[in-house]
Amino acid sequence: MTHPNQILFSDAKAPTILSPVDHYAGNERFIQKALAKQVSLNGAFDIALDLEDGASVGHEAEQAKLMGEILASSDNQFDRLGVRIHDAQHHHWQDDVRLVLQTAKRTPAYWMIPKVGTILDTKAQIQTLQKLHDDVALALPPLHVLIETHAALHDAYEIAALPQVESLSFGLMDFVSAHHGRIPAAAMTSPMQFDHPMVAFAKLAISRACAAHGKVANHNVTTDYATPNAAFNDARRARDEFGYSRMWSIHPNQIDEILRAFTPDTSEVDFAAALLLEAAAANWGPISFNGKLHDRASFRHYWLTLQRASLMNQGLPSSIEHWF
Repeated sequence: MTHPNQILFSDAKAPTILSPVDHYAGNERFIQKALAKQVSLNGAFDIALDLEDGASVGHEAEQAKLMGEILASSDNQFDRLGVRIHDAQHHHWQDDVRLVLQTAKRTPAYWMIPKVGTILDTKAQIQTLQKLHDDVALALPPLHVLIETHAALHDAYEIAALPQVESLSFGLMDFVSAHHGRIPAAAMTSPMQFDHPMVAFAKLAISRACAAHGKVANHNVTTDYATPNAAFNDARRARDEFGYSRMWSIHPNQIDEILRAFTPDTSEVDFAAALLLEAAAANWGPISFNGKLHDRASFRHYWLTLQRASLMNQGLPSSIEHWF
């Protein structure tokens, strides 16, 4: 039986699918807790080792070496540890990369690059990153780019098109701050972060850029980590209203909430499996299913639903296990 990817994406690259949780930690104790939770959930979420907010001033080198040691350790069981570096205006950003690579002798799953500027600025930084990797004979891993400046938002579509870029994140608080009072502080939190027109425009611009180029749209953090279901509710709105498939986490409690928000419903998984089995039996031509017409457009949608469910270790019907 022909694999769905061969049929449904024969004329285009299949979109990137990543875990829905991008969990940030810069303190060694918090990182170890996150690693233990990653094991308990069988690698269902990613961890970003944070150099930008994790290092105190003057201790950037020690922090970078520590992250390199963690990256190289046996605790990195799933090879899903990314690293957020300092922005390109920071004096230590290249040393961040250099020290992590030299210490770990391997690359992270991804580099998170904050505060990028124009497309030209981004390309220049990527060239420098490539050289830093060439110097130690390591391949450049995927790049995740944090959109939080006016210039980056303006060029988000072009940045998403870069082949080295796998994901775009939205930096809500820096974005609001960059408007110098034109956007109220309440727009840094819910519900206004979804309802304020200027913030909603930015979120949609990033999501649409990612959709156009098959990249992953990564939603900003929920700063309220004490209120139960705050992250869940934000993640659901980000998914259902703004087209995001991934979200930042800053507290262990948020990991489960975000996973739950992005996990496809069991009924949707069962529907997708049954639909695609009939589609495969019909050689992927248009079919009538439950009284409605379906073709390759809907097949693609439901195939991606199954892939996301599989990535989150959600149980799949045994009838489609041969596809995974």
